[in-house]
Amino acid sequence: MTPSMLKLLIPLVLVLAQSLQACGQFEEWCIADEQTPDDELQRAMDWACGKGGADCSNIQVNHPCYLPNTLKDHASYAFNNYYQRFKHKGATCYFNSAAITTDLDPSHGSCKFEFIP
Repeated sequence: MTPSMLKLLIPLVLVLAQSLQACGQFEEWCIADEQTPDDELQRAMDWACGKGGADCSNIQVNHPCYLPNTLKDHASYAFNNYYQRFKHKGATCYFNSAAITTDLDPSHGSCKFEFIP
């Protein structure tokens, strides 16, 4: 490929990537990794809901994401809330290896997992 072809191709690829993102092709949520031990999930969720600044009110009793009442489900909600709120400021979906990203919306019933483009 010649240098002049590359000069044309690179902007085209960037425009295509932006178009796909605008169409929702790159939607990504942050959820608990099923392989993470419960004590590590709990520590990571405590951090996300505390010092991390996630809004964990929806996983409290009588709120939309309380059920199912499992550590994995609550941690997934907390991780995603933190990730969506702060990813534009450099936050990652890591949580000391307790979380992973997914392109499948984890929302269920009345529990909506936020996605912020």
